[in-house]
Amino acid sequence: MSWPALPPFAPRLLAFDLDGTLIQDGGTSVPDATATALRRLQGLGVRVALVTGRDSPPRGVREAISFDAQATNNGGRVQVGEEVHRDAQFTAADLRAVLAHELADARTVLFDAQGIYVDLPAGREPEAWMVARSFRPISEAPQEGIVKVGFYHPDVAGHAERLRQSHPHLVVTGGQEPYTQFLTVTPQGANKAAALTLLAEGLDVPLEQTMAFGDSDNDEVMLELAAFAVQVGTLPLLEPHADTQLPDYTHVGAYLNALADQLDQR
Repeated sequence: MSWPALPPFAPRLLAFDLDGTLIQDGGTSVPDATATALRRLQGLGVRVALVTGRDSPPRGVREAISFDAQATNNGGRVQVGEEVHRDAQFTAADLRAVLAHELADARTVLFDAQGIYVDLPAGREPEAWMVARSFRPISEAPQEGIVKVGFYHPDVAGHAERLRQSHPHLVVTGGQEPYTQFLTVTPQGANKAAALTLLAEGLDVPLEQTMAFGDSDNDEVMLELAAFAVQVGTLPLLEPHADTQLPDYTHVGAYLNALADQLDQR
């Protein structure tokens, strides 16, 4: 496999993970070169979709790129234009199982459409992003409408494995490289491959004309499904699914410009 290779077909839909792929992990802005290249590709008729574990992209990302569609919460909420195609939520029983952990002093965050609910260890101050989101205590969280649960703890891998065995229908990501101390759980069907399928259908693009870009374990199923997969970074888990590889997010803009050059010549 040559690095970096361009697809042997003209893609009509590009699906991007956010953190570590389009932007710096935990960042809030898109490199200018990437945003410019994406606008150029959209001018050539290519559709652009965001597929992220976040419940909402940061304002800087929304202002830099006008996405044709987006999937948030690891694919739990899928929106094409103004139309919502999926909004997955935990059942009460599944939520109880997810929260029945043995992670002493874990930071736990629940997400619903209204905001976030946080459980912090005694003496632990909330992080800046929690304050910015006007978090409420987890004791006020509803039993219905929860779309994602996150855990921060050095031993999340054990909880992840227990959930995978007891509730295999749930989507469990993290607890391994590159997020060894962070675990995300989303409801049944809330994964990035399912999201890519819905996005492609909503945009009337065959999967055979899709490209996906990702860097971490929750991107694995999306890279496996897409017709052409671009791995950003060097996570070994993704290498079997990648058709090409970029060193990190700062190289995405140049790659997209090369893709635009190729499409311009067709």
